[in-house]
Amino acid sequence: MSIALAELGNIAERRIYRLISGQRELPEFLVAHPGLNSGFMIPQYAAASVVSQNKQLCTPASVDNITSSNEQEDHVSMGANAATKALRVVKNVEYILAIELMSACQALEFRGIENTSPFLQSLIREYRQSVPYVENDVLMYELIDKSLQFIKNHNFHLPG
Repeated sequence: MSIALAELGNIAERRIYRLISGQRELPEFLVAHPGLNSGFMIPQYAAASVVSQNKQLCTPASVDNITSSNEQEDHVSMGANAATKALRVVKNVEYILAIELMSACQALEFRGIENTSPFLQSLIREYRQSVPYVENDVLMYELIDKSLQFIKNHNFHLPG
């Protein structure tokens, strides 16, 4: 499970990178005036760091074993360790997805949200009640936290 989730986080971070890299007719760092404004560069760094941590957490817990009970138990289950590592990966992926949602909404604003589906237009309008459009440098961790809370509190259902 951890490996699959880590891969999901890795893919999401690569999509974030593509959005901030100045490709796809979007401005670098997803801000109108890149240069003095670092925009979404720092959130992408944060996502990349968490992706790296997830890769480290994906080492199977079973490879680290030690005898216990005065060597009466020569193979100890590391299931609890695997579960706590998996929980950290889950939380890390939530964080990465919060950054991706923040970046994707910012990118759609540059293109005009009227050019997307009614479902996404509605989602972005609701999202913007919690997480504002970024024009100039701000403390991005505050917006990432708000984005994360939006994901945790929102009931995502695709139309149809």
